[in-house]
Amino acid sequence: MNNNTEIKLSWEDPTTGERREPQLAPPITFGREFARMPAEKNGQRVARMLLNSSEVSRYHALIEWQGEQLVVVDQNSVNRVFVNGQEQLQTVLTSGDNIQIGPYIITVTFNVAVPGVANPPIARSNSDSTIQFNPHTNLPDPNWRAAQPATPLGNAFPPPIFNNVQVGVNSLHATGLPVNECDFLAVGAGLGSFIWVDLLRISGVKTDKIIALGLEAAPYARYKRLCLNSQIPLHERLRSNSDSCPDNIWGYPSYALREAWHDFGKGDFNQAFRYLWQVFSEPTFAETYTPRAGNVFDSIDREAQRIEWDRIYRYGRVRGIRKTDDGRYCVAYSKGQGDHAFIVARYLHIATGYPAIKFLDDLQAYREKYNDKTSVVNAYEGHDHVYEQLERRGGKILIRGRGIVASRIVQRLYEARKKNPNITVLHLMRSPKPQGNKFGKAQRVVKNHYEFQPFNWPKACWGGELRGMLESASPDERQRLLADWGGTTTADRQDWQKITEQALKEGWYSIQFGEVKQVERDSQGRTITHIEEKGFGQMILDADFIVDATGLDAKVSTNPLLDDLVRHYGLPLNSIGRLAVANNFELTEMRNDKGKAYAAGAITFGGPYAAVDSFLGLQYACLVAVDGLAAARAPGVKKMRMLRSFGQWWKWVFNKPPC
Repeated sequence: MNNNTEIKLSWEDPTTGERREPQLAPPITFGREFARMPAEKNGQRVARMLLNSSEVSRYHALIEWQGEQLVVVDQNSVNRVFVNGQEQLQTVLTSGDNIQIGPYIITVTFNVAVPGVANPPIARSNSDSTIQFNPHTNLPDPNWRAAQPATPLGNAFPPPIFNNVQVGVNSLHATGLPVNECDFLAVGAGLGSFIWVDLLRISGVKTDKIIALGLEAAPYARYKRLCLNSQIPLHERLRSNSDSCPDNIWGYPSYALREAWHDFGKGDFNQAFRYLWQVFSEPTFAETYTPRAGNVFDSIDREAQRIEWDRIYRYGRVRGIRKTDDGRYCVAYSKGQGDHAFIVARYLHIATGYPAIKFLDDLQAYREKYNDKTSVVNAYEGHDHVYEQLERRGGKILIRGRGIVASRIVQRLYEARKKNPNITVLHLMRSPKPQGNKFGKAQRVVKNHYEFQPFNWPKACWGGELRGMLESASPDERQRLLADWGGTTTADRQDWQKITEQALKEGWYSIQFGEVKQVERDSQGRTITHIEEKGFGQMILDADFIVDATGLDAKVSTNPLLDDLVRHYGLPLNSIGRLAVANNFELTEMRNDKGKAYAAGAITFGGPYAAVDSFLGLQYACLVAVDGLAAARAPGVKKMRMLRSFGQWWKWVFNKPPC
């Protein structure tokens, strides 16, 4: 084989889950410090791959040609190199082998030489596909494509004055469109906005000083829809902690105590004490307590009524955000076709949530080719028809992805088999998972290639040692820590583990490894997935349905509103490509005289806090932001000292308005 032949390296970033597929010519080195890896070897330029994790040595491994063989060589690394799950100091690679270096599992692909036949080029993947949320309905819409940026030049709205760095307030009034003013404006009106508004109300701000702008009146509307679509009904439990209460910043009484009190009142003493035992003994002696989805939404409804959310919320699609010439911010929004307006505010909070749903490129190509959105679905789209048909007729379903959503779908299929046992499940994973991520002396458990952890991050990331470590770290150190702590995991639930074990033994569930080359449809209308599997070559997997459970997309560039804001003001992004925020979640580059702008949620991932998209993560981000407003003496914002905090908690207990 020609030593100039390129090979393809494929892996999922352990921090973001995003796909990386560089195509390089060996020699290739891997390590966490660029300068420690050689720039040349035997007169050849070296491709140096930086893997930012403390589990990766400074110079960890080398891939090179030795004659006609491609070889990986461990460079005396601390955590060694694993090839197809086996520790190796040096070994010959074949196409399809999986190399594990720290938390990175890298698939190596190259063409095998055939005498007299030229090697075809290795296929390059397309850019990441997504399913956007329709900006008019807030629903996942596979047909929606943002044809233009949020503030297109030359469009009627927003007007041309939005091309300026600062917008004149008088110019806004000169447009003849409605201009409303307030002190505090929350963009998004989802859970992040709700928690920020809740804290403002608790801190003394009156309702007429706050506006929350978004597409749905219920702050949990999109989150609830995604839960239901991904087969988490209201009676099922969310992957969240007992004291992570979006309706209760104090976390007391916790969800476990409330549920125990409810069951105690019904006379179900055993169940009530079981919940209390869980929170006192988790995770060593009992499974971690998690709240029911329905209880969470009901509690938010109660708090929304208490803080008069209905007087604060306004319907509108945000089209652009600009600084004004008097130290405030202007938000241009549309209430309907041809119905536009502006809001000017001194303090701005942006919590727009995930802008899109990840969708695998090969499945997107299938949909576009066959116009079939019934057989190939995303787990976050409405797809109840899949389970309804399987329960009626039986059939085979193929699952892609192995995180928390995939686990819940397996449970849903287990329940469907009680109605029709003629259902088989094929779970396609890109590569085996021989061992879990390590950090220090701790290592996550892996069973049947699922990596288990109670929550999506180690618990100390919320308020313990790891939170402080990340907050004080440099940007490069943060990326390294997030790679060590992150990765695709599923909840450490005994019932899910038992379902998987039982399903494997009974044979109706199987796990397959391989790289997808193409997805087609046969003459009977069934899906045909072509994969390359290590040791078996090309294989074909047929199924009635395919479900993509690979997750959500939080890239700023995916959101037209945020992309426009970043480009217009040259806002910096962090090392993971999200909004760069200070430790109090302020967008410091957006400061406008006394005006301040803050952000929260998935759009800030990679900053001072790991679990930004969790309930407690949103609460933390909003709490430090409101503390910053209190320190800046924002109008009406009082510091939450002990007596005030207790008084406000007492009002919460008796469901009395905060002010």
